[in-house]
Amino acid sequence: MNNIYFYDFFDASDSFIEPHSDEGNSSASLQADYVPPPEVTVHRVGSETVSLEFESSSSSVRYKLHVDYSCNTQRDSVDTDDRDSVEIKGLNPGTEYTFNIKRIYEDGTESNTTSLSVFTEPVPPAGITVSNITSESLSLQWDPPAGEVESCIVTCCSGGETVEEKTTNTNSVTFNSLKPGVSYSLQVSAQLRNGTTSSPASITAETKTELESHLEDLGLMPYYREKLTLSKILEIDEKTITDVPVKSKSDLPWYFLKKLMMVNVTARNMKCASVSELNCDDSSGKLDLRDLLDSPNTGDTLNPLDIITALFLCSDAFVQQEMALKMSMCQFSVPLLLPNCDAEPCTLMLWAMRDIVKKYRPPALSQSKGFIEERIVDSQVPMISFVRLGDCSLSKSEILNKLLSNSQQYHDTFVHHNMEGGDSPKRISNGLAEITWYLPGGNTNIDHFNQPVAVANLHGDIATFKKQYFFLCQTSAAVFVFFDHLDSECKILTTQDQKAQIFLVGNSESKKFSLETLVNVATSLDLTKNNIIIKTKQKNDADFIQCLRKKVSDVVEDPQMKMPIANMADIAHELGILVDEDSPECQAGKENADAITEEIHDLLQYKEQQLPLQGQIWKDLTHLEKEQFRLKKVGSENIEMYKSDLEQQREELRKKQNSRDMSTAMTCFIHAISRPGIERCYFLKWMRLNLDNVSRLKLSALREMYKEKCKDSANKDEVKEIDRQLSNSSLGIEHFFREMGQIYEASFSLPETHSSRQQFQHLPKLCAQLLLDGFPLELVDGDASNIPLRWVSDVLTQLNHLVSPKNKIRVVTVLGVQSTGKSTLLNTMFGVQFAVSSGRCTRGAFMLLIRLNEDIKREFGSDFMVIIDTEGLKSPELAQLDNSYEHDNELATLVVGLSDITIINIAMENSTEMKDILQIVVHAFLRMKEVGKRPKCQFVHQNVSDVSANEKNLRDRKLLLEQLNEMTQAAAKMETREENKSFTDVMEYSPDTGNCYVPGLWNGNPPMAPVNVGYSETLYELKKNIIQQLGEGVSSANDVLEFKEWMTSLWNAVKHENFIFSFRNSLVADAYMKLCTEFNKWDWEFKKAMYSWVSNAETKISNFGTVAAKSQISDMEEFLNRLKCEATTELSKWEKKLLDNLEEYFKQTDGHVYLVAGYKEEFKNSAKNLRRELENSVVNQLTAAADIKQALKEVDRIKENHTKEIEKAVGELISQCRKRNVQMTDAELEKEFDRMWSETLRKMSFSGLKRRDVFTDVSHYLRENVKKKGSHACELLSEKSLEKCGLAAFKYKPEGLVETLKNTFRGWFNLQDLVKARQKVADNVIAVCQDSVTEKKKRKTNYHNTYIQEILRIIDEMLNNADVDTDIEFEVPLKQHICAVAARNFQRMQEDFIQANNPKFLLDKNKERFCADFKDVFHKRDQCQKKAEEFTEQCLKPAVEDFVYRSLGPNITDEMMRSKAFSTRTSFQGLVLLDLLSKEDFKSYLSCICNYEDYVKTWILKQIKKHFSDASKTSGYEEEHLKSSIQNIKDAMKKAKSEKSADLKTFVEHICKELGDKLVISQDAHASCFMILNNADQEQFAGWLTESVEKMEETLKKKFKDTTFERKLEHIRVNPQTELFTRVVGCGKQCPFCKVPCEAGGDKHEDHFASLHRPEGLGSYRCVSSEKLVTDICTSLVISDTRFRCGATNMKDHPFKSYRDIFPDWHIPPDGSLEASDFWKYVMNKYNEKFAKAYNAKPADIPGSWKNITKQQAETSLKKSFNVS
Repeated sequence: MNNIYFYDFFDASDSFIEPHSDEGNSSASLQADYVPPPEVTVHRVGSETVSLEFESSSSSVRYKLHVDYSCNTQRDSVDTDDRDSVEIKGLNPGTEYTFNIKRIYEDGTESNTTSLSVFTEPVPPAGITVSNITSESLSLQWDPPAGEVESCIVTCCSGGETVEEKTTNTNSVTFNSLKPGVSYSLQVSAQLRNGTTSSPASITAETKTELESHLEDLGLMPYYREKLTLSKILEIDEKTITDVPVKSKSDLPWYFLKKLMMVNVTARNMKCASVSELNCDDSSGKLDLRDLLDSPNTGDTLNPLDIITALFLCSDAFVQQEMALKMSMCQFSVPLLLPNCDAEPCTLMLWAMRDIVKKYRPPALSQSKGFIEERIVDSQVPMISFVRLGDCSLSKSEILNKLLSNSQQYHDTFVHHNMEGGDSPKRISNGLAEITWYLPGGNTNIDHFNQPVAVANLHGDIATFKKQYFFLCQTSAAVFVFFDHLDSECKILTTQDQKAQIFLVGNSESKKFSLETLVNVATSLDLTKNNIIIKTKQKNDADFIQCLRKKVSDVVEDPQMKMPIANMADIAHELGILVDEDSPECQAGKENADAITEEIHDLLQYKEQQLPLQGQIWKDLTHLEKEQFRLKKVGSENIEMYKSDLEQQREELRKKQNSRDMSTAMTCFIHAISRPGIERCYFLKWMRLNLDNVSRLKLSALREMYKEKCKDSANKDEVKEIDRQLSNSSLGIEHFFREMGQIYEASFSLPETHSSRQQFQHLPKLCAQLLLDGFPLELVDGDASNIPLRWVSDVLTQLNHLVSPKNKIRVVTVLGVQSTGKSTLLNTMFGVQFAVSSGRCTRGAFMLLIRLNEDIKREFGSDFMVIIDTEGLKSPELAQLDNSYEHDNELATLVVGLSDITIINIAMENSTEMKDILQIVVHAFLRMKEVGKRPKCQFVHQNVSDVSANEKNLRDRKLLLEQLNEMTQAAAKMETREENKSFTDVMEYSPDTGNCYVPGLWNGNPPMAPVNVGYSETLYELKKNIIQQLGEGVSSANDVLEFKEWMTSLWNAVKHENFIFSFRNSLVADAYMKLCTEFNKWDWEFKKAMYSWVSNAETKISNFGTVAAKSQISDMEEFLNRLKCEATTELSKWEKKLLDNLEEYFKQTDGHVYLVAGYKEEFKNSAKNLRRELENSVVNQLTAAADIKQALKEVDRIKENHTKEIEKAVGELISQCRKRNVQMTDAELEKEFDRMWSETLRKMSFSGLKRRDVFTDVSHYLRENVKKKGSHACELLSEKSLEKCGLAAFKYKPEGLVETLKNTFRGWFNLQDLVKARQKVADNVIAVCQDSVTEKKKRKTNYHNTYIQEILRIIDEMLNNADVDTDIEFEVPLKQHICAVAARNFQRMQEDFIQANNPKFLLDKNKERFCADFKDVFHKRDQCQKKAEEFTEQCLKPAVEDFVYRSLGPNITDEMMRSKAFSTRTSFQGLVLLDLLSKEDFKSYLSCICNYEDYVKTWILKQIKKHFSDASKTSGYEEEHLKSSIQNIKDAMKKAKSEKSADLKTFVEHICKELGDKLVISQDAHASCFMILNNADQEQFAGWLTESVEKMEETLKKKFKDTTFERKLEHIRVNPQTELFTRVVGCGKQCPFCKVPCEAGGDKHEDHFASLHRPEGLGSYRCVSSEKLVTDICTSLVISDTRFRCGATNMKDHPFKSYRDIFPDWHIPPDGSLEASDFWKYVMNKYNEKFAKAYNAKPADIPGSWKNITKQQAETSLKKSFNVS
């Protein structure tokens, strides 16, 4: 660009500056050679420089040029000697500068100034950016240009031509009215006020296409390439459960999808809520109506067709198909030709419409009430198309709606101008061809057309969308062209070969209408008057529609062409129109599906040949499995033999399955689903479509045949056969997956290394991936009424692997009578697609996964929602079977048990069926309540449409509740749980909130009726309510594996007749074990705290009345009472803590705590019982310690007096010896001392502790105990004195004829010897009592009467809890024996204690020390070191050692209890048996079975010794307690030093007092150490004492290290073996049949149970007649019809099934699986001969299947049963 610069020149001042004269001159004279001001020209101007040139001067006078330059922001100058030019640099761009130039002479004279103004060159604007690009506009922004810029010139160019130029004084500009998708060059120049412009800065930008712009507005642009998937649109998020109004355009698509997926006919009524709508209050009192005249349409309103088109363009093929299906159900038109407004070809939406199935009744079937059901794309239906040429004043779409609607019920099938948003300009939907169908219902008074017809509607001008028009012309029977003007637009009507009839539809009221032109066009098209329809002023809308309807009807009655939509693909290809089914994946899926389904000719034969494993073999396996669990046909046969036979039959059936080669169809099927994801999805969809078509044809033919045969009553057998075929003619994808499951299950009967087994291992993962992709998984096989557990379990396991750690699920299930719309209800609520086609009622149960969006996962507590659809209860197919109620009960129990919420779907029309279903449902809920799970329920009452239904049905709701209560009582009676009187006892239920009234599905008469909006809205509210309830659940969500475990447990339980009785669940077991583990921790903390407290209290009692006593109380009784009060406080504190822990534990939502809520009271009672036991124990220990200490009081006084007398005598002897003034030798001193000692002792009187007659005491308490048993007991007691008892081992011998008779008649199933049973009880009682006595003896204390009281209490408790009936003849001799043995031990214990506390004995014991002290004092030797060492050795060391051993017991117990073996009784039992299995030692098995408690005690001791075999395991505890004691001693010494002590003895007493509540200081040792002292130095003593204590620490460390662990166990007070035994043995109860120990937690549980029962032969039970050991297992017996007899039944036969009548506190459920008892079966089989020999019996007849059990299987069985690893 050539820039023109303008320069302003102007004169400076005319006068020169007068030159001044030198000093002495009067004036100055002008220079002779005068030079005028310079002439200046601008040579060059830049953005930052200006170059000036000067005219040359001829003057010889020397001068320089001075240039001043300035602008508003800059001022500077420059001097130059160059007379020709100067360049000024550092200037600002685009700025006006003023230059002043003058000459300055050598003498300082200056010329006048020449001035000029120059603009520096402007620079182009920088930082240009383009923003806000739309299809028609864009905005530019740039940085403000430098300098004095007046404006910017912005030019928009395209294709080398200027589109628009704008001048602006801002730094931004917007261009509008641009073309979509065009690239524009944008130039920006800066312009100064003098008109100078900079060079332009350029940038290129492209406008968005109309499609891109529209998708951006809708927020769908990310989905244009990465398409929307079904899992995305079905995902539950915050918007799903809230009703927030649409606030932005980006909310509109999701609003539409949300409504559409719930089949809501208001889905197209969408617009953004404007500010005025959100804030509609008119606060001003002024009436202003001008805004009412404004257009209601704002820029935020979008045409619904644009939104629908955008969604179809942004969705994958499966979403498109789902949308088309839902739109069809709403009677919306669906896309036939989908445009792409970016000049790409439109697409024939064949695939999208593939899933639409329509039913209708043509006139030919009116009489028979038959109907035609077919897939609409395959239907031979004529298509009538409606198009527009040019502008048209008639609303074509609205006319079509009226054409298709009846007068009573108008429906907007097509979007039109007068709909909400319909008047908004279309942006991307012009060129969209939609299609709908009119289908007759067989009623001529209602039907507009007697034959079905497809109606297509093209949006936009056919002159623009010629390709779409040509397509419609070649596929339609007729094309109706709407027009206003036909002037030049008619060429399109004549340039194409027309296959369709052409009808012209005009509006004569239009100003553009020309009759003449119409005639010309009609003539050129050879149209008759019949093909012309004109809307005239005289013809109202109704008449016009009727006329149009007549024309359409004529075409439909005699169509020239009927082309199925599926056949239109060829024409589309010819015209260059894309077909959505042409994708390679779709075609590959179709090819694979066709290869399978084309072979189907006879459905029944095909299923038998291609899907053989799910036929009769699978049904036989199902019957076998149930029989294995129920044993209904066992008869008199040996149960285990019978079960073994059943197992062998099952194996044979599996072999039969494996013997079959995989069918061609299944090979193809598995190959196809192994293909990549999208192809696999297409394949499965094609399979479903093809199979539905095949089944539909078969069912249609069978129905016709059924009708014909039913007309004649003689055809009963044929009717029955057809009925059977109707039931079996269903063939769907589920049958192929079912076959796949059977192939997988059968392969597991093969060896692990077998190739067939290996090749199918990937199948569960495939199915799990499909489940994630949205395909349903069959849980229950509806044909066989069974679950292939291994298959389904492995699929769920793989699913867990795929989604972990996001694997939490909530479950919603629907139950109801068949054909009441359960599947439709779920489909509507969640947008899913359970099969609902005619004749395809759901069989069994299917589950679907729905993802939860991240925004609600935290609130919801899960990652997925599982929806379970079930087959209808009370189905006609099953009604004729005897076990139909049982089948329904099984299914209901399973799905209710799996659910968090169960929807009970009730059709109000049939009260009888409603009552039946309520019976089934209530039964299922009762079962769940009894096994610890309480799901919620929601009753849905179908077909109740009155707005006042809720109020009107108040009475009905009350009636329903009454019926529910009635059903509850009936179900409770059946399940023997009659404490449940009302439905609310079973679950939380409110009649007001637990019922939902749903209107009918259709709004009008099908097939043309849309879905009732009330139906959709009501189910939407129900959905919100359900999701809210799930979010408020008190229990945490299950993960996938836990769901699998529930499914397995529930199904195994329903296979039994008695569900509650049979239910076993590892989640419940795991929750119970966790509860037991936690309770055991709290229990032990309580005990440990009280052990510590009692130890401390006993220390205080031991030091009471001594120098070490801290208490100021002198009365022992008062001191004891205070300790008892403190004990009560401590006990209450810990009891409260334990109970609080329980409360908090049951409040948590994690860990399935709710499953064990029923045990809460049991554990609370156990906690209270623990407190009572500990209180009794603490009080007894305190009382005994206080009484013994009090008894020593007199002895202590005597010992004190004796000590004083000895001290006095020694003092006198020292004085006497010193008075002799003779140096005496040690021998002489010893002689004098011996004389003095003998004389002094002769003067003393020695009276020690009084001996109590222990036998008398024991006899007294025994008599008091026995007295309660009656006079006969007292007589037995008097027969033999206590002293004569207990001299030999106790042997029970029954006395008298009655006992002899009892003993000869074997009880306990004729197998248990009463004598042996009682002897075993006696041995156990004796062992426990002996342990108690041994523990007392360890303390080396005196006897106290509480000891015998405790032993009598132990005997009574154990006899009361014994499983064997005991009588007084047994009890009295046993008590005499135990008490006599105890009395002898206590007598010896007393004598040892008395001897240890004999005053004379103590004096004699210390004689040598007294003598040594005497000599030291006499010789005045220093005693500090010696006394320090003696005090340390005699007093401190025993006390510290005692403290360490007292503390070590709880430490050892604590560490052992932390191991898994002792965490719960169940874990312990499992690990004991695993240990037995690993040793494989028969004697160990025999010992464990016959002498369980002895074996367990020994096992525990071995475990303790094994764990602490490394000395370092205890050394840590020992060092800890040792350091603690040493520190206490040092602290005591420090404090004693701070107090003034008169002498060394007082100093030591201060130390003892400080240690009085920590260490038991021996008073005797202390007294003997400081009996005779010289004046020792206290400081010196303290120093030696410190040194002695340190040496003692090292000595004790070494001693503890060198002491064996076994030796340590002898010294510790708290016996770890006893504590651990108490924990793991618990209540000590044994199974009344097989004698396995109870594993229930706590001590006050109501029910006893064991994880694993064993064959009774292992407990020595044998058959009376054959003497063979029996193999029966009580877990099998309790479900059989076998009977038993024992003493508890008075030797009368009693059914095993009712064993709880006799043993109500035992819960013996059947084995949870057929492999549960494998361990004991393995043991009995392996050691059969040895057990027989040991029990003096004959070997058992071992079932065949037992012989195949391996050690590995036995181990697996154990681990699973006890949940151990």
